[in-house]
Amino acid sequence: QVQLVESGGGLVQAGGSLRLSCAASGRRFSSYVMGWFRQGPGKEREFVAGISGNGGGTYYADSVKGRFTISRDNAKNTMFLQMNALKPEDTAIYYCAAKQQLVPVTFITGYDYWGQGTQVTVSS
Repeated sequence: QVQLVESGGGLVQAGGSLRLSCAASGRRFSSYVMGWFRQGPGKEREFVAGISGNGGGTYYADSVKGRFTISRDNAKNTMFLQMNALKPEDTAIYYCAAKQQLVPVTFITGYDYWGQGTQVTVSS
């Protein structure tokens, strides 16, 4: 069982930056693929970014590629999402998620554990 808690959301102007964190409880954090998802107003939840258990593999949605960076610190059971050059369309509730890493590693679907979400609002 893994419990996830996001933090770091807030209000920022367009062009600004935010860094989200996801703290995980439980054992063997490094055995989990971790992901960030978001759900904007009136929209379905969508994949944002994913990272493999050892941090060596990452994958991004086209909409955030080049602006967002996903990373993790397995010693601290924490994952991060550095968001730069934020746009109003990035406004959403951001969720972190976890799943056991299988071979081959996949990033977009199959997550078993979810956090409660943190609100990110980007003003124009």
